[in-house]
Amino acid sequence: MQVSIACTEQNLRSRSSEDRLCGPRPGPGGGNGGPVGGGHGNPPGGGGPSSKSRAAVVPRPPAPAGALRESTGRGTGMKYRNLGKSGLRVSCLGLGTWVTFGSQISDETAEDLLTVAYEHGVNLFDTAEVYAAGKAERTLGNILKSKGWRRSSYVITTKIFWGGQAETERGLSRKHIIEGLQGSLDRLQLEYVDIVFANRSDPNSPLEEIVRAMTYVINQGLALYWGTSRWSAAEIMEAYSMARQFNLIPPVCEQAENHFFQREKVEMQLPELYHKIGVGSVTWSPLACGLITSKYDGRVPDTCKATVKGYQWLKEKVQSEEGKKQQARVMDLLPTARQLGCTVAQLAIAWCLRSEGVSSVLLGVSSAEQLMEHLGSLQVLSQLTPQTVVEIDALLGNKSHSKK
Repeated sequence: MQVSIACTEQNLRSRSSEDRLCGPRPGPGGGNGGPVGGGHGNPPGGGGPSSKSRAAVVPRPPAPAGALRESTGRGTGMKYRNLGKSGLRVSCLGLGTWVTFGSQISDETAEDLLTVAYEHGVNLFDTAEVYAAGKAERTLGNILKSKGWRRSSYVITTKIFWGGQAETERGLSRKHIIEGLQGSLDRLQLEYVDIVFANRSDPNSPLEEIVRAMTYVINQGLALYWGTSRWSAAEIMEAYSMARQFNLIPPVCEQAENHFFQREKVEMQLPELYHKIGVGSVTWSPLACGLITSKYDGRVPDTCKATVKGYQWLKEKVQSEEGKKQQARVMDLLPTARQLGCTVAQLAIAWCLRSEGVSSVLLGVSSAEQLMEHLGSLQVLSQLTPQTVVEIDALLGNKSHSKK
């Protein structure tokens, strides 16, 4: 099925960005906006607002087109952005748990990382049902319970697709979305997650079933928003169109890999979705699993992700001819990093943050020292002038270009 962004523009012109994302605002009785109780249609027991009451509504002035309203936290220096064009405010640096929690690092180290991140203004923590076969969610849940932080002060995201060995324990069927999310909540010891992601597209599940299931878990209060991960731009647009056609809830963001050597999707495809339908980006692997830190230097250290059990593919990638070429380009960036007074890792993370429509970049770290280094990328972001970005593009030699 071919989905055209252009074909939806006429419908979008007649709606404000708020209306497109959230639907009409509910009356006092509940309805559209809240995750608990009714659906996203009119409030129960009524036929919706009358034409007279609609005429009395004065719309708010629209936000500047394309602007990610950014603020800085008092005392921490952390920057916060809207998740896409939703109202959810997330730290522009988040903490991921892939490979590390429940696997590469001890629970004590995981607690240290979460504590340092939270105290420095990070409010976005990402996990998935598949990470360490559920151990990552358990570790994260145990730490959150022991800390006793206000649930309203942080954002938890998890991803659903690979949940178990049985045929019904994976994929994006209605059954697995609901049961998989309930399993994640049990391991996290939470009543809800802020965002549930579909952790890849599923050709075996009808898209309408996926969108209806995501709408259901939100209406049941098990999640507040839903998003996609590793979906194509066409698939995201189709999900959005499906949601609007049947008065369901559309996705608000896409999780995508983004770094110096993986840039076309985030730079060329997702910004158009951000402007057209308000879907933002949460990006991961800003250092290409450690390749961009220059720590490999032709070899694979014992402490890197490439030596973790099950990640032989990463070791092979690093030692391949393409991997060696990428390492050479990383070394070429060292003078630029020194000129800016930062490390290559800080430069790479700041470079990801400058992309249009990116709400947050997820960090994968194994020590508090590494986390502090990566948080320092916020100071580098303000130094990335257009001229500096042009120089980096010239060194990389892989800038994405529009095909129009």
